[in-house]
Amino acid sequence: MADAPDPRVTRSRAAVLAAARDLLREEGPAALTHQRVAARAGVGRATVYRHWPQPEQLLTDAMAGVSMPFFLDPTTPVRAWLRQQLRVLADELVLPDVLAVTTSLLHGAVWQPAITERRDRLAAAMADRLRRALASAVHSGELRPAGDLDDAAALLIGPLLYRAVLEPRRPVPDTLIARLLDQVGAWADDGTS
Repeated sequence: MADAPDPRVTRSRAAVLAAARDLLREEGPAALTHQRVAARAGVGRATVYRHWPQPEQLLTDAMAGVSMPFFLDPTTPVRAWLRQQLRVLADELVLPDVLAVTTSLLHGAVWQPAITERRDRLAAAMADRLRRALASAVHSGELRPAGDLDDAAALLIGPLLYRAVLEPRRPVPDTLIARLLDQVGAWADDGTS
């Protein structure tokens, strides 16, 4: 029988991860040093080092605690569902926690293999969810695709990322979302055009 985890260890790990998420949101990935996270969490630096010997491990674990549950459980009509999903994504991307994780995934992928791996898994999952939803719309006759469904994530999500990261003061209007959907292909009338 395994020993129960020490509650002090559990509390200190939770405090460190919460502090790391706060620093990530407030200042970006460069703020996640062992010393700064320990000070914010109210624990000793040795505690942080013991659990996360490398800063990129701490960054990866901090980002793992922020979920991005986009494009799950499509409904019909797919265009209306997808419009709603893109609206939620556009609104979520400007939230500090989500934007911090997003920019960390983009930035950290350049210099940290663990973050590159997380980014690649997230991108592949979102692209696969979109591809499956759009394939069902094609199969039902709701969508006549304009090109390869493998490009859908870039066509639909790319502009939202651009707005969130590079033009954060410009909100994403519903008309932009409608234009993005039209790039994917010709949609049967869903009554919400």
